[in-house]
This record gives sequence, C-alpha cells and structure tokens, in this order.
Amino acid sequence: MKHDSKNIMVILSSPSGAGKTTLTKKIQQKYQSFKISVSHTTRSPRSNEVEGVDYHFVSSDKFKKLINDKKFYEYAKIFDNYYGTLKENVDKTIKKNDIIFDIDWQGTKQLSKFNNLNLIKIFLITENKDELKKRLINRNQNTEQEIENRSKSFDEDIKHWNDYDYIVINKNLEICFKQIENIIQNCKKNLINSRIVL
Repeated sequence: MKHDSKNIMVILSSPSGAGKTTLTKKIQQKYQSFKISVSHTTRSPRSNEVEGVDYHFVSSDKFKKLINDKKFYEYAKIFDNYYGTLKENVDKTIKKNDIIFDIDWQGTKQLSKFNNLNLIKIFLITENKDELKKRLINRNQNTEQEIENRSKSFDEDIKHWNDYDYIVINKNLEICFKQIENIIQNCKKNLINSRIVL
C-alpha cells in the first residue's frame, strides 16, 4: 500500500456499548482530515442507520464471496453476523486522509499484521460490566437477549486489552474524547517529526 506517510490509521475498539461509535463520529466531525472506515456487514440496518454511511449492508453470500476473493483487510463474525473492512476502500482513502476504524479485537489482530500501516490502537472500556449493561439498556437499540449476549462478551473482549497501544476508560464522554484527541495529536506530531517514509 502506498500512501502519505503522515497519514495515520486509528483503531478504536471496545466491548459493545462502551461508546466507540459515538467517539468515532465526534473525531470525524471535529477533524476534517479523518474519514471513518465504513465496514461491510451482514446484519440488518437499525432504523437510524444509513447505507454507505454507517455500514455497507450485504447478504451473507456476498460477504462470503468477498472473503473468498481476499477483498478484506480484516473481517470477523460477531453475534452471528459478519463485519469486514474492504481493502479497496482503505487503500483509496488513506492516500489523502487519516482513517479511523470502529472494529473489534479480532479485526485489530488482523490489521496489526500489516507492518507498513501507521496504526494507533486504542481500547475503550467502561468502569465495569454493570455500567456497560446499563448503557446497552438505555440506548434502547437491542433486545433483552442481545443485551445479555453483549454483556457476556465483555469478559472475552477485555482479555485482549494488551493488544492495544492505549487503554481509555470512558467515565465521561467529553473527558474521554479529550484523552483520545490528545493521543491522536501526539502520535501525529511524532510521526511528522520523525519523517517516517514507508
């Protein structure tokens, strides 16, 4: 992959409900240089989601064909649905922009294998599992069974915190955003100063 060596790829991962999607959108809204990597998924869109903005919604057959054709940088099966990052979209975007990924630990492991990427890996977490469950209930987007499944996955998700460069606890959204902002700005500054050439 050839791209501007000053452009970075920020991975934001968390257990479901910890606020990564909200924070991802806040970063893009404040920083014009950032584009969100829009994943492909086999799950059905929620009522407030827009095709091509939140996800690219595809059938299972279409997704499996993309896997077989090696079109993804990373993909994972999460709660009975597939999610994946298309190589073509990333390669095109990174030439002119920074990219932020809203992906889980499985996708992070796969992306980390590409040594030529300027990756910053941030793991977002709530104070505890009870707080996570409360947030999932309050956002009113999931069934009781989905909430239970996501709550149970918390224990598996946090086992992978050491795959990340930074761990941020989301107690307060604005404070958490400022912490992530500082991480990105410092990494950007260090990258430019070191004049890395890929």
